[in-house]
Amino acid sequence: MPDILTLDKTLASQVNDILKEQPSLLPIDVANLLNTNEAAVVFAMPGNDVVRISGEYAQDILEDLPAWGPVTTIVRVLGSIFEVKGAFPKGKLAYGYYNLNPGKGQFHGHLRLDLITDIALVSKPFRGTESHYFGFFNAQGESVFKIYLGRDAKRVLLADQVQKFLQLKQTWGQL
Repeated sequence: MPDILTLDKTLASQVNDILKEQPSLLPIDVANLLNTNEAAVVFAMPGNDVVRISGEYAQDILEDLPAWGPVTTIVRVLGSIFEVKGAFPKGKLAYGYYNLNPGKGQFHGHLRLDLITDIALVSKPFRGTESHYFGFFNAQGESVFKIYLGRDAKRVLLADQVQKFLQLKQTWGQL
């Protein structure tokens, strides 16, 4: 079966043209315009906006995130968007899931990391403001969840997180 996330030069050109005209569009909105999946659009984004990582590294990334401090985790399901702000909870593998073990007030859940095929490190402005996120995608190119870098009370990105994120992009982009 062909890899549905393989970069198509025609798609990359279309994505680039759309984002030049409408830079505030989210990748899912571009995907809907082009009748494709979100991951295909994300991985077709121009320049250094995106670094693609194999989903086999999902656990490594998730195990590191609790030390980063507050982030925003987003799950989009059938047009509804769930957002959880706070430190990403620690987790461990058990019974086929990566089980999130929350502290007081943290969300919890059970993640099927074996279904994560690709991870995107994305740097794309959101509503005109600098933004960076980890996107976790399945084999169908659907977003399973996203984790956006945290912001302070004035809505400014947390500098230490930005530095770590950009370092990850640089490291993974060279592999």
